[in-house]
Amino acid sequence: MTREAAAAAPTLLEAAVAAAPLAAAHAADAEADRRLSPPVVEAIVAAGFSGHFAPAALGGAAGTFAELLDASAALGEGCASAAWFASVIASAGRLTAYLPREGREGVWAKGPQTVVVAGLMPSGTAERAPGGGWRVTGSWNYVSAVDFSDWTLIAARTGEQGTGVRVLAVPRTDYAISETWQVIGMRGTGSNTVVLDEVLVPDAFTVPLDVLLAGLAPEAEAACHRVPMKAANGVTLAGPLLGATRGALRRWRELVAAKLAAPAGAISGGSDHGTFEQLLARAEGEIDAAGLLLERVARTTDSGAVDGLGTARNGRDCALAAEMLATVSDRLLRSAGTRAQAEGEELQRRWRDVNCGAGHSGLQFPAAAGAYARLLNASA
Repeated sequence: MTREAAAAAPTLLEAAVAAAPLAAAHAADAEADRRLSPPVVEAIVAAGFSGHFAPAALGGAAGTFAELLDASAALGEGCASAAWFASVIASAGRLTAYLPREGREGVWAKGPQTVVVAGLMPSGTAERAPGGGWRVTGSWNYVSAVDFSDWTLIAARTGEQGTGVRVLAVPRTDYAISETWQVIGMRGTGSNTVVLDEVLVPDAFTVPLDVLLAGLAPEAEAACHRVPMKAANGVTLAGPLLGATRGALRRWRELVAAKLAAPAGAISGGSDHGTFEQLLARAEGEIDAAGLLLERVARTTDSGAVDGLGTARNGRDCALAAEMLATVSDRLLRSAGTRAQAEGEELQRRWRDVNCGAGHSGLQFPAAAGAYARLLNASA
């Protein structure tokens, strides 16, 4: 791409805003099919999500977390599943920067349109092969976006020193997909199961999990490749929830518009006009507060120099933001009346999506709070 063409190309945020109506129009189909519609996937890839964190030397943007947060939230206002899909493929693409050079070049051989996904719970095993490389077997659940993937990163136990876990990049030709995604929310993410059976993975396509946790990629130039994994992952999960809750508030306002516009005093159901004004003000304020927490996480991560306490604070803030957004969505659904709970109603879908996303293991407040409090006390 020439310098002039690059300057004229839309930013990630601009492309996400443009794609959000398409994602919204296909949201019902995504729910029914339990995966995104191909036109939505194509729009997400074309927007630049797949290559957002890919190394610049390999055609990627080596972008920022602030950009991804804004763009995933904008897309989430259209469809939470689409935003989750977009954010997790960006996040997985970032992790390829930690592979040896041959592995990085192999993954990104077809360019930044490559879709990389990840299953980082070490549920499989990798054994040394006699001629070199690793022989991998196992199954990995909840691999979002896997149906449209070109590569997947999976974590397998090796018995090595350190964590005893290695992350391996596997091409689409070498793994099967089992359709196991049967949940109440985020249905369109297609978070199915990856299955490997005695697959040989060359050394150059593997990296110890310890390297990702430490966060310094080989030959790293961009800040996004110099941060610990736990400092960065939470914001990529919470960004879509921020947008989805904004979308929930918009839909709530449409459903209760008559009550918000009614004269002061009692309205149907015995509620007071002021009750709905307070609900609106509180919801918008809490969504803004969650957004500010996530913006701080993104700025901190974009510095490329996050220490242990900063990593723990990032985890705390992302979990707290997710908890706040789930609480807002709960309150909106309860106050919108019975029609908000009808099958096919957008508000109840958004409520399910936000609560499902907030239930991710990477957004659990008790664990994040404990990690932060221990480090904070130790530094006092």
